[in-house]
Amino acid sequence: MAIDFNKLVTVTFTLFAVIDIVGSVPILISLKQKLGGINEWRATLVSGAIMILFMFVGEAFLKILGLDISAFAVGGSIVIFILGLEMVLGLEFFKGDQDIKAATVVPIAFPLIAGSGTLTTIISLRGANYGETVILIAIILNLIIVLIVLKSLGPLAKLLGPAGLTAVRKFFGVILLAIAVKIFATNAPGLLH
Repeated sequence: MAIDFNKLVTVTFTLFAVIDIVGSVPILISLKQKLGGINEWRATLVSGAIMILFMFVGEAFLKILGLDISAFAVGGSIVIFILGLEMVLGLEFFKGDQDIKAATVVPIAFPLIAGSGTLTTIISLRGANYGETVILIAIILNLIIVLIVLKSLGPLAKLLGPAGLTAVRKFFGVILLAIAVKIFATNAPGLLH
């Protein structure tokens, strides 16, 4: 089975923008200091397991709720759009839990890496007719990036600096806005029939 390289790049880039691991570097550095360290492998594997599990059972779960994939994709596109606005405008629409637990899984693997935005995006991408194989490979590629970032938090923060982190976050925010509009336009007509 041939993999559509363009689709793989789109899905990988979309997940990279939503996970926003580079934009999360300041938060991760703070958590690493408060937790006394991060188990990078555990955080990566747990977040990956959550994403892959949701990719396979998320649609069945939606059916139990009486929703189809197009409706979820449209809803997801709205969430992705809001995430993009948040990144571009520097506003906080989604409030994080301020009570930091002394564990790698919470809040790093979930909800920081595999949060609601990521899970919504995975289902939305499936609804936008990207194959499971493409999404699975994109998840794995992003997990490799996540692991690399987690293992190099110190040098990465020094390299980008505060201005660099802000620029990266705003750039990916604009990309997310465009992707959200595309997912919405693809799926919204199907809801009107």
